[in-house]
Amino acid sequence: MAVQEARQGGADAAAHEGGCTCGDCPHGAREGHRRAVAAFLLKRDEYATGQGLPAAVAHSPSASRQWVSEELAQAAEAVAERGRAEGAAWLARLWRRTAVVVWACVVLLLLGQALTAIGAGWTSARTAGLLAAVLVAGALTAASWFHRARGGALAPVVGEDNRLSTSRAVAGSWVLFLAFAVLVLVGRLAAASGPRERDALIDGLDLARGAGVVTVLAVVSGIAVLVRRVVGLRVQGQRLQKVRAHRPRAADLLTDDSGRGSFADIQYVVINAVALAFAAVRLARRPDQLPDLPWGLAVVVLVSAGTYLAGKYAEGGRPVILSVVRAREAGDLDGPIRTGDDIEIRGTGFVPAGAQGADRLARMVVRVGAVNVHVPLVPVVGGFDNPADDLLTVPVPAEVEPGRVEVQVVTAAGVETNRYAIDVTE
Repeated sequence: MAVQEARQGGADAAAHEGGCTCGDCPHGAREGHRRAVAAFLLKRDEYATGQGLPAAVAHSPSASRQWVSEELAQAAEAVAERGRAEGAAWLARLWRRTAVVVWACVVLLLLGQALTAIGAGWTSARTAGLLAAVLVAGALTAASWFHRARGGALAPVVGEDNRLSTSRAVAGSWVLFLAFAVLVLVGRLAAASGPRERDALIDGLDLARGAGVVTVLAVVSGIAVLVRRVVGLRVQGQRLQKVRAHRPRAADLLTDDSGRGSFADIQYVVINAVALAFAAVRLARRPDQLPDLPWGLAVVVLVSAGTYLAGKYAEGGRPVILSVVRAREAGDLDGPIRTGDDIEIRGTGFVPAGAQGADRLARMVVRVGAVNVHVPLVPVVGGFDNPADDLLTVPVPAEVEPGRVEVQVVTAAGVETNRYAIDVTE
């Protein structure tokens, strides 16, 4: 019986290797998502070249377009489901990786201290630094385990849109560094033998010495809280479109929601990384006091924080319809908009950042009067011709009564555009 159970366990383990496509293990979710994406891209490119259409709809451009759109929307939803499963599995195994990285940093600190101690000798400051690193690493490891289903130690810096938050990551880095610095002073204070040494260490915590670094900590922490509030209010006011990502990525710290490099984010991360490196060197040189960040460097960090906050206020915008015209193909006669005709909706902001996937595009709706029309997906090799960020093409359904009707677009983020009136004739 034991042998049979062992064989069964080995068979199950083998089934979850290599070509596993189920969602029961991290590798299976990842492989299943990869295969689903490959199959969808192949199907999209086939439809873009006119292959795979059934004979019943091949004779009608509108019918074939509708059929292709429905098929691609269903396939895209299957890909999105695989993507969500892969994202959940990735987060579940991330806590181990974060724990490994944290303890690897402790080992590197130990090696660095051992190398620099050659000739100079081992000091109490080195012991205090090592013990502080172990305490911080232990706390992060414990936090990783308790939040293992949400990314481990990275859970606090993952935003509501399931992306890494630049403001939270920067603030978290300063919090961890200052916690480490204070623990170093605590360790040295505990090992101090004379009252003069203890008084000197207590003086090292004086605000006059660490005013620059404390100011920077207060500002970046305030920016993290304020940015969350600003983004939330702008989303609720439909002035900013946010689409949830399948999983966080390291590139989120330097890019916007669409994956393009963001100047505001890049400069904020770079300036704070430089300031942190300077503060770390100051702590290593003077482990008996808080790192005295020069006011010049502190002001540079504050300017960077202001630029980042201004960028958050400036990004995004509400989608707008500028005009609606009757779509005309080559050879068609000019005329008014009638039921059954295609209309072109021209404007801006129809496709939010991060909503370029087919599953997001398939959620776009155009209200023509009281009728909701789903925007058809029109594939081309390598992407989609419709919908686009500045142009949508939809048919006027037969249910629309002739007369003056209003057109409104609802994006994948759920944001509504302005209403635009058109005249529909019989």
